Amino acid sequence: MTDAEPRRLIVAITGATGAIYGVRLLARLREIGGIETHLILSAAGVLNAHQELGLKRHDVEALADVVHNVNDIAAPLASGSFRTIGMAIAPCSVRTLAACATGLAENLITRAADVCLKERRRVVLMLRETPLNLAHIRAMESVTLMGGIVFPPVPAFYQRPASIEQMVDHSLARVLDLFGIDNALAPRWAGMRATPASLVPAEGLEPPTT
Repeated sequence: MTDAEPRRLIVAITGATGAIYGVRLLARLREIGGIETHLILSAAGVLNAHQELGLKRHDVEALADVVHNVNDIAAPLASGSFRTIGMAIAPCSVRTLAACATGLAENLITRAADVCLKERRRVVLMLRETPLNLAHIRAMESVTLMGGIVFPPVPAFYQRPASIEQMVDHSLARVLDLFGIDNALAPRWAGMRATPASLVPAEGLEPPTT
């Protein structure tokens, strides 16, 4: 990007549970500043935002700098010439995962993801589905081989979160790190707290996954 162009990040919200990840990502990016957000909201994403957060479409859209219709395949995001730093799909349904894995650009969400992958830009899919079947696993493998990052938002408890929002922010901090966006959404791992000798096994402690 030239100095005159803003740093742009595409944020897509699909119909998987976890609308809070996309909504809070938009809100946090607005607080951080310096990133122009481009939102694509699926019809199922609208339903989930209302079911889970009590938000209407305009409430979510108001958090973004630019809003694109999910059916507008002629939008700027559909072309690789429109430069962005990448795309976060938060949350990502398995249908969207499968479309990304097979290059099925059936709407602007999957077309924008396809563009980012072909242009070798970062794509982070916050996949929400358990348990996983073989089709899901193979789709995750395909996306990973293309350069995408499959990021199930698994809560971390070693920071002792006191609220759902803190758990969500911990995952979003890691997502922003993947795009090189400085943030202070969650504490950085600074090592294990002092542990009584009686609790340490002879072979030592296995550090938590961060």
